[in-house]
Amino acid sequence: MARAAKPQPITIGPTWEKSRTAARAILGAAPEMLGGYAVPPPNRTLGWQILGWTREYLRQPDGPDAGNEWVYTNEQTRFLLWWYAIDRAGRWLYRSGMLRRVKGWGKDPVGATLCAVEFVGPCRFDHWEDELPVAIAHPASWILTAAVAKDQTRNTMTLLPGLFTDKAIAEYGIDIGKEICYAHSGRCRLEAVTSSPRALEGPRSSFTLKNETQHWLANNDGHEMAKVIARNATKSRDGSSRVLAISNAHEPGEDSDAEQDYEAWQAIEQGKSRAKGFLYDSVEAPPTIQLAPALKEDMTPAERDAAVKTAEKSLRAGLELARGDSVWLDIDRHVEEIYDPRNSPSTSRRFYLNQIVAAEDAWIAPFEYDRLEQKEDVAEQEEITVGFDGSKTNDHTALIGCRLSDAYTFTIDVWDPEEHGGEIPRELVDGVVHSALARYDVRAFFADLAEWESYVDSWALEFGKSLEVKATAKHAVAWDMRGHQKEATIEIERLHDEIVEQAFRHDGDARTAQHFHNARRWPNTWGVTVRKEHRESKRKIDAVPATMLAHLARRMVLAQPKRKRRKTGNANFF
Repeated sequence: MARAAKPQPITIGPTWEKSRTAARAILGAAPEMLGGYAVPPPNRTLGWQILGWTREYLRQPDGPDAGNEWVYTNEQTRFLLWWYAIDRAGRWLYRSGMLRRVKGWGKDPVGATLCAVEFVGPCRFDHWEDELPVAIAHPASWILTAAVAKDQTRNTMTLLPGLFTDKAIAEYGIDIGKEICYAHSGRCRLEAVTSSPRALEGPRSSFTLKNETQHWLANNDGHEMAKVIARNATKSRDGSSRVLAISNAHEPGEDSDAEQDYEAWQAIEQGKSRAKGFLYDSVEAPPTIQLAPALKEDMTPAERDAAVKTAEKSLRAGLELARGDSVWLDIDRHVEEIYDPRNSPSTSRRFYLNQIVAAEDAWIAPFEYDRLEQKEDVAEQEEITVGFDGSKTNDHTALIGCRLSDAYTFTIDVWDPEEHGGEIPRELVDGVVHSALARYDVRAFFADLAEWESYVDSWALEFGKSLEVKATAKHAVAWDMRGHQKEATIEIERLHDEIVEQAFRHDGDARTAQHFHNARRWPNTWGVTVRKEHRESKRKIDAVPATMLAHLARRMVLAQPKRKRRKTGNANFF
């Protein structure tokens, strides 16, 4: 019997890249390796010099090793090397960043060391020497550690007295206060700031650490603070001012600054944004991790015991993956916290597994969809069905395929009007539809009618005769969801159950995945369907109804008498 595959963490960022080819593409040079992971070569980062400086001038600020030489873990080292990566002109590779980790990983101590480096350490490129970069201190550094509550800034500020060695304090003339520190006779400063966007407007900080940005919301001025900080960094004289956020996993739907960072990273990854220079770094437990055993009423005591042991083994594996090499995190204590009934499963997943979990009214949990990804090629002239949900200007337009043999679901394309001047490019969509129906053997094509009536009519005229099943008795392609609310609700519920019961597979397209993550529950007379979080929301869901239509079309094809007579041997056929 083959062993089950060992669970792997979900990672984001170059610090987790193991491919030399990928790192070469990023930096234009072959990388060196640290612990099997790619890091920038010495001539493309200031990080190696900074690592030497921190060992000499910083010490462990607290805990059992307090007073000892400061040493980063390998994981923290890789992040520092990438954060201080430069190009051939000595300019930063990353102008801003997000470091997202589990509670207790060490975000605050690492953030404090970066503040210390930016305060008095060698943090700016000066010149090349023997083809290696030489860094110097900022001549008039102004460091901000920012949060929406004073207690959060204390997480960083209280570490500073124990962080600097006596040698550093004497050599740089450091004067440490509770809310502000000075060096070099006041020429350099490091201070804590909280929710006061107006007061922040103007200071040209050389580095800003944004603390616990999952709590930065519109109603506590977090959004305005983030905007002001970004503007201040942009107007720095040499363009070298940067902003780094540290955070736990955000709660979807709160629209926190951390959530906006995550969505910005997704937009960049999906090619929806021309922005670059954003370092998003995260490691989280895989979506298959169990928090509790799956118990059934008809289980024997032995089966229940086995289920409990399996779930705890899964949980411990997830905690170890999410903590990375921060081995000081006590797995036993974390298990006890997660089992505590006062902690909700969503809170446990966010803080201890670093997972972005569903909002309270989410249609499905993100991990429930993500774990069903399976990369496969769909052959040309393969029998498939197609679902379409379109818009003109406000929502997205999605074209989804479903393989007839096994219901494997794949994204043909998704269009965002913002990427096309504010309006969906209808002729382009029409071209893709024609291409898809030429490439595959399309047995049924169901399309929502709203805002696309003329195109849907033309598709019916062109392709109607080749389709095995018509959408309705009156139209070969049109399946108007406004006129089929009851049927649409039933089919959405069927799709939901297939995903939760893991009787569903998809290609992992990031655009479609985001639509499934965005979908919210919407109870109606006939059950529970889906909708956006609100009418004007930018978090679109159009790939969900398109997927539903593709699956409905497949089911109707397979329900044909001639199909029923075939012996397929595939339980998923019906």
